[in-house]
Amino acid sequence: MVVTRFAPSPTGYLHIGGLRTALFSYLWARKNGGKFVLRIEDTDKARNSDEATQAILKAFEWLGLEADGEITYQSKRDDIYAKYIQQLLDEGKAYRCYMSKEELEQLRETQMANKERAKYDGRYRDFDGTPPEGVKPVIRIKAPLSGEIVVHDGVKGDVIFQAEDILDDFIIARADGSPTYNFVVAIDDALMGINEVIRGDDHLSNTPKQIVVYEALGFDIPKFYHVPMIHNSQGKKLSKRDGATDVMAYKEMGYLPEALLNFLVRLGWSHGDQEIFSMSEMMELFDPKDINKSASIYNTEKLDWLNAHYIKNTPNDKLVELLSEFGVVLTSHDKKEILLDALKERAKTLKELAGMVEEIVTTPSEYDAKALKKAMKEGWVEILNNFGAKLTNTEPHLPSEYHAIMEEVVNEMEIGFGKIGMPLRVALLGKMGGPNIDTIMAVLGKEETLLRIAQAIAKNK
Repeated sequence: MVVTRFAPSPTGYLHIGGLRTALFSYLWARKNGGKFVLRIEDTDKARNSDEATQAILKAFEWLGLEADGEITYQSKRDDIYAKYIQQLLDEGKAYRCYMSKEELEQLRETQMANKERAKYDGRYRDFDGTPPEGVKPVIRIKAPLSGEIVVHDGVKGDVIFQAEDILDDFIIARADGSPTYNFVVAIDDALMGINEVIRGDDHLSNTPKQIVVYEALGFDIPKFYHVPMIHNSQGKKLSKRDGATDVMAYKEMGYLPEALLNFLVRLGWSHGDQEIFSMSEMMELFDPKDINKSASIYNTEKLDWLNAHYIKNTPNDKLVELLSEFGVVLTSHDKKEILLDALKERAKTLKELAGMVEEIVTTPSEYDAKALKKAMKEGWVEILNNFGAKLTNTEPHLPSEYHAIMEEVVNEMEIGFGKIGMPLRVALLGKMGGPNIDTIMAVLGKEETLLRIAQAIAKNK
């Protein structure tokens, strides 16, 4: 059974790179009928944040990425790590190192002066003398001094590391007894049965150290897939300006979870030329061996395009619910279907859609100067008064019925449609732009339409 995991550190927000890793891990587990587990790596007590932990969990809830079983917190597993540290000490596979900070600094300076790679020189590896006083030892694992460490990677192929070039006897427990990252990750993955690890390729350099831990403890080594990074359009690391922000900020900007997940699955993975993927299609088609070997490029226009597609295909009753989070309440609006059908074809985000709705349902308090100059040509007051008189004597409800009244005015006054359409639009919205004018009037209703026409004439005559 395939068992994958996502293991964020709660020292900051969940960003889209982490979310993509979680999505890939989730899809691969679901495709294979396996398990996807969530582990919070909160051993850094100085930098951990309960707020960050809750933000991660909230993001998973919003996106519908449900983990299997209980969430694991590393901070509650200290006894487990201590047990394995002691086991390695008892088996002679790890040792106490009494090197002081001063000694370490002196070693680094000497290595730099000799243009050597900075690394621990193993001076306490086989130490059997009297420990120096006043130094709390760290625990180091005995890493191989020569030979190769091969990472069998599902994305990159076999990656070979020369032990003497990349390893020294790295620390697995600090002087205060707290275990280090590479040690606890390997133990947790092994004990939780994680047999396929999908993560960013910024972790590739950690993998040889984790393999050393696996082998020292006799654990099976999982299959690794190291996913290339997401870059901006200039091929550089994402910044906040490019989109490397809190996942929940995407919700606040008005993106739908299905659009964001669809966007992320296509960053580094593809299935022919297909762009739109439902969650069920992602589960069916995704395979980590098909992940691209090169970095993917973040493209805001693609995300907007996808989001527009999903908004357009969202049922109106669901949109009413979603728009309420942006302060737009349409629950009791009798023309909400006409309104949303007209606007959701035009919106890239829910926030943008909410703004469009507000522009229509809110009586304009001011009028765009450029729109007035363009629309309110000679005779506009007479045209709108004529339209208002005809509207007063009828009871239209549908857009087509409002359109028929406009046609009647156009024919009687022998004018072009623009002569009535432009001033009427500015009277109703205070600006140019927006959906069809007959749709706007059907949404507003007869009384509100007449009120806005009268207001526009009074303020701009």
